[in-house]
Amino acid sequence: MRHGKKTNHLGRKTAHRKAMLANMACSLIEHKRINTTVAKAKALKQFVEPLVTKSKVDTTHNRRIVFSKLRQKDAVTELFRDVAAKVGDRPGGYTRIIKLGNRLGDNADMAMIELVDYNELYNAGKPTKKKSTRRSRRGGGAKAVAPAAATTASKEEE
Repeated sequence: MRHGKKTNHLGRKTAHRKAMLANMACSLIEHKRINTTVAKAKALKQFVEPLVTKSKVDTTHNRRIVFSKLRQKDAVTELFRDVAAKVGDRPGGYTRIIKLGNRLGDNADMAMIELVDYNELYNAGKPTKKKSTRRSRRGGGAKAVAPAAATTASKEEE
């Protein structure tokens, strides 16, 4: 029985699997999207999302933790500088998996995994959302609306 064993081994030994995921994560950070199989994309999503969360707080400790997983200095630098700045307000879900169909050679399920905030096609229709403050329930907003409505009504009468 394999109760409580969630990791997909991807048909590889531990060292090979860790090296492959580190290389794929570095490619994803560098190119912002990569094509791979669906199983590898799901494993990569579980691997890279905690690293992006770590990169939102730029400390030496977090850089060392991320470097121990990725093992490429330039990928760590780009993750902490560019990617973390872009996803700073997002609470999670930094990657998106889009299924592409089957590969011609061996009929494997293919997918594209990408960083969410870097896709211009999905983000083109959405305006940039400005930070909204939390409003109280006391009705302070109604007082601000009333004078504006009164001034427009007086302009129409003239």
